[in-house]
Amino acid sequence: MTKTAVVIGVGPIEGLGAYLSLHAAREDLHVVVAGRTSANLELVVERIVSDGGSASACVTDATIESDVVDLLDSAEQIGPVDLAIYNAGNNYSGDFLTMQADYFERAWRVCTLGGFLSARGAVQAMLQRSVGTLLFTGASASMRGRPNFSAFTAAKAGLRALAQSLAREFQPQGIHVGHVVVDGGIHGEKILTAYPEFVERAGKDGLIGLDGIAEAFMYLYRQPRNAWTHELDLRTFKENF
Repeated sequence: MTKTAVVIGVGPIEGLGAYLSLHAAREDLHVVVAGRTSANLELVVERIVSDGGSASACVTDATIESDVVDLLDSAEQIGPVDLAIYNAGNNYSGDFLTMQADYFERAWRVCTLGGFLSARGAVQAMLQRSVGTLLFTGASASMRGRPNFSAFTAAKAGLRALAQSLAREFQPQGIHVGHVVVDGGIHGEKILTAYPEFVERAGKDGLIGLDGIAEAFMYLYRQPRNAWTHELDLRTFKENF
């Protein structure tokens, strides 16, 4: 029976969600590509299929419980969910003194609540077989705060704490839970198009490569049960830490 991967938080073809999906397909998994924009999802599915893989798209808002329940149910109908990746996030700055409560809540809903909803559905499916890997895309903000990023920092810290709790609760039941800290800018469409000055300042190899990040996730997925890693942190050689 074909095993399934679910990647939640897939955007443009030159983004991390897309690359996570492409690399998961190379693990002989059928990849359910989930995100809010149908056109983006279809491009990722087309790329996977053209590379010889298997994939399908599912328009999903990770902050809506019914969307996530339907996503995981449909994935299980295709094949047992063996890998689930929560990649949704919203790394936006905001002045703390003028920040509205709904802005802070939106960060929490995307980064933390969506992580909870997705993890709950994935773990419920995986526990039926006592096997599976659940991975979260984290950020260095979860480990140290920065000025003007209070909402994002709090939300990502919550996601990291969630991952730690799930690892301790479900690892003894056969579920590998991992958290990947991405420390620095990602060489993807978002930064390249929206922040060209930042890209220029970063210089050659100053942004973290999409293939490198995706391969780190697959490294966690491929780990044997007697040697699991819970947390990895990734950065370029230029990044101070």
